[in-house]
Amino acid sequence: MSDTEYPLVLKAAWYYYMEDYTQQQISSLLGVSRAKVIRLLEEAREQGVIQFIFRQEDAERMNIERELIARFGLDDAFVIPTPASSSDLRNSLASAAAMYVSDHLRSDGYLNIGYGDTMSLVLNHLATGRGSSLNVVSLTGGVSYYLPKISSEVFGMRLFLTPAPLVVSSSELRDSLLEEPSIRDVYRMSEHADMSVVGIGGIDEDATVLRNGILSKNELALLKMQGAVGDILTHFIDANGNPIDTTIEDRIVSTSLEALRAMKNVVGVAAGPEKVAAIHAVLGAGFLNVLIVDGDTARELLSHASESA
Repeated sequence: MSDTEYPLVLKAAWYYYMEDYTQQQISSLLGVSRAKVIRLLEEAREQGVIQFIFRQEDAERMNIERELIARFGLDDAFVIPTPASSSDLRNSLASAAAMYVSDHLRSDGYLNIGYGDTMSLVLNHLATGRGSSLNVVSLTGGVSYYLPKISSEVFGMRLFLTPAPLVVSSSELRDSLLEEPSIRDVYRMSEHADMSVVGIGGIDEDATVLRNGILSKNELALLKMQGAVGDILTHFIDANGNPIDTTIEDRIVSTSLEALRAMKNVVGVAAGPEKVAAIHAVLGAGFLNVLIVDGDTARELLSHASESA
């Protein structure tokens, strides 16, 4: 950059970045072409006339997201700040997931959504915050888990729910239910949805399946003894993401892991130190394309991955 051109570079950068002038306005002001303005702005960046400095916490967040994407072969990652209160974490995570869906799903798109407390919150945030219509397809049975706390009709949300319990009394009954046309129709819809959002369950005493009465403490203890680290769509998996052979596996009305892996744009939403092993297993098994997580959990996850390598 010559001494004679420097004043033009400086003025173009100042007007563009500090005064919010458009490139066309700068062109008229400086008496040069718009193409010349573009070149001047490029020169300002290359020569350090204008420098971008991210806040430390934002730079760290971007680095963590990039490391998650590279480490686990993801298409995207979204890391939110960890709230000061652990009680706020689930709601913050659900709000971030709803925002991600709204930003990436077409206005009349179809969204698969999984079972869990966080997923219920995601659905509620979408119902209250998304202005355009939304089509929601359930990935498991358990109709009550998919009903937002407010009237969905007011917000244009259409729910396509699996008309069956999440867990039934026998494998024979489960197999019969899966042959019902109304259930098969919902399953077929899920195969063609634009995006899927799923939670990842832990295997601790605060696990959703325990609080909702799906499993007893004894059953949860047995799962731990069999090597379970968590669940996805109520399929309990080991540290390698392989399903645990249990009686509940034969009695759940839920999208299979094979079908989940074949879906496009699968977004996993989870946080908390008790879920790190489960998140790692789900990512390692290739069930997700996108991960939404908080900063503290993301750091623990990357540390866990390094130790497991």
